[in-house]
Amino acid sequence: MPAIFTIGHSTHPFEQFARLLKLNGVTAIADVRSAPYSRYNPQYNREPLKAALESVGIAYSHLGDQLGAMRTEAEVYLPSGRVDFSRTWLTPAFREGVQRLRTGLQKYSIAMMCAERDPLTCHRNLLISRFLRDELRDLSHIRADGTRETHAELESRLLAECKLPERDLFRSREELVKLAYQKLAGEHSCRVWHERHGDIDRDDNVTVTAEQRTELPDVSIPVENLKRP
Repeated sequence: MPAIFTIGHSTHPFEQFARLLKLNGVTAIADVRSAPYSRYNPQYNREPLKAALESVGIAYSHLGDQLGAMRTEAEVYLPSGRVDFSRTWLTPAFREGVQRLRTGLQKYSIAMMCAERDPLTCHRNLLISRFLRDELRDLSHIRADGTRETHAELESRLLAECKLPERDLFRSREELVKLAYQKLAGEHSCRVWHERHGDIDRDDNVTVTAEQRTELPDVSIPVENLKRP
């Protein structure tokens, strides 16, 4: 079966991004951004990105409706208004997105793309890779310098980030990793909540002013689709 990766477009010029993909044998991008636009890096807006990728022989598909962090399903929300990723895994849309990845892997080597440079704190890890980790043992992450980080190596960083050991007397590594995921996923869900409410840019994770919010078409989710359980 072809390989599966994750990658963050970050602030790379498109030519550098394409080199990272080619270096790792990627033949298709699965764009998992909920809103496939970037006000600061317009080369990664969906339409020009799709055209540019296809010009270098890489296929493109947007799966943000299925695998994005911002959700329209009321049942995934906690009373605080934040998204519970474990509830997201149970939704038909998420399962559809995962099945589309499985089908695509029969033909393509796929990189799941989001905006953040580091996969550790991105939903491509905390939501998607975390769900797929047992099924796709060869999952790895393409870093900005072109190196690959295996998912096991990423989870070691995850433990270190959460100040947890690789193992201790009473808990297995798997139990500690699960605890670390829960901690970091909760923090990411908090950030997604702020993105939805306009405190930070939806994909670049930087503070923006009211004047800067007029540069892109409104791609936010309609309020009527955000009713809480």
